[in-house]
Amino acid sequence: MNLIRARSDRQHGAALIVGLILLLVLTLLAVSGMSTATFELTMAGNTQFSQNAFQNAETGIEVALQSGDFNTLAPTDVEALDADGHGYVAQIEFQSTTAPFDGAYSIGSFSAYHFDIESAGVAQRNAASSHTQGFYVVGPAGGP
Repeated sequence: MNLIRARSDRQHGAALIVGLILLLVLTLLAVSGMSTATFELTMAGNTQFSQNAFQNAETGIEVALQSGDFNTLAPTDVEALDADGHGYVAQIEFQSTTAPFDGAYSIGSFSAYHFDIESAGVAQRNAASSHTQGFYVVGPAGGP
């Protein structure tokens, strides 16, 4: 029995210190993992908001095209914003008039009226996206 007692006297709590050090390392790893996960979640949210802004700008172009309000004298504004300022603002602006292909129309004289639509989409966290779409409308020569 004397031998067993001598062994226990030499340990002096070494297992406790090793256990506390391992617990500290695990705690640091857990805190680091949580901060990394939070950062990645924020990045994923920002990507989603950027896509929302892109889709809002594209919606602005589609709505402006569907409106059919193509004025050669003054720009036309189309917008849809919610209470938080999220949505789109689009503007249809006349650019120039050109003649269509020679002989393309045998029933009269026509011109191609060129317009540009500039659309800006806004989403959460101030995500923004801008798009420009050009198009033309064939109409009677000399203007509407």
